[in-house]
Amino acid sequence: MGCVLSPPAAVTPEALASVLDRGWGLKVASVAYRPVGFGSHHWETVDADGGRWWVTVDDLAMKASGPAFDRLHASLAAAQALREHGRGFAVAPLTASDGRCVVRIKGGGPEGLGGGEINDRYAVALYPYLEGQHFSWGEFSTPEHRRATLDMVLGVHTAPEAVRDGVARDDFTVGHRAELEFTLDSEAAPAAGPYGRAVVDLLRTHADPIRHLLAHYDGLVALARERSDRAVLTHGEPHPGNTMLTADGWVLIDWDTAMVAPPERDLWLIEPGDGSVLAAYAEAAGVAPRASMLELYRIRWELADIAVEVGRFRRGHDGSADDDAAWRILSSTVESLAQT
Repeated sequence: MGCVLSPPAAVTPEALASVLDRGWGLKVASVAYRPVGFGSHHWETVDADGGRWWVTVDDLAMKASGPAFDRLHASLAAAQALREHGRGFAVAPLTASDGRCVVRIKGGGPEGLGGGEINDRYAVALYPYLEGQHFSWGEFSTPEHRRATLDMVLGVHTAPEAVRDGVARDDFTVGHRAELEFTLDSEAAPAAGPYGRAVVDLLRTHADPIRHLLAHYDGLVALARERSDRAVLTHGEPHPGNTMLTADGWVLIDWDTAMVAPPERDLWLIEPGDGSVLAAYAEAAGVAPRASMLELYRIRWELADIAVEVGRFRRGHDGSADDDAAWRILSSTVESLAQT
């Protein structure tokens, strides 16, 4: 997913103000970076009339594979479609003047914005500022919180077929897997940066359990492909950190990973381990969750955490706060995997 403790150098306040004006006609008075969550960068913005807005910027280079901009747009458009079909819990972005819900940043990088060329790396989405209680990754705050999240997931999974139009289907790819496997190779040289050698040493020390997990994952993928008829629209990351409790009730945020996939892609993050959520889902949806698919998505989460951070370090790095946090995640995940 990637750590986002500091803004990317290319996304200056001027660049952000420019794209918000161009895409949504928003006249920006101030922007403040908010180091929250993973995967996407976030800013709180105030317009010239005092209105508050929430802005997300996705680094498309960190996305798994394929046409990242189109996939991101389709995922966020699914949240818009869910709202149009009565799923008011889906927090969706605003549509820009070109009819899309994401807009590319113009300009080549931190040196300025005068060139007018498209910077393919970053995409911006705009949301109304939402007041409410926030939560963090980890355990649900109460049984009611968990049940509310399950109810929202059921609303996603049972959405009309039209909501799924254009949304990518899960092909079970582990993003940045090629970079992970390359680094596991004894011939791979360390990348430039303070963690370059440490990453190579860490992976080679624990190469056997990582390779075993990759092979086990591939076996589970083969089982998943035998039952493609079970696919539904999924959120992808319905953990507590992507829920909020507002004055109007519970909502589900961060739809950038929405995808058509087996239902277990969402369920493994909600199930507490006693089978209660799986039983409630089966009763409500008429679909029995499969243990092999729950395991598949647990494993992919681990592999994705490893691969995305290896990908960060393979491209070179300068030892930023994001790099430090990424190293802690990577080393902890790999060492935990080796122990289990």
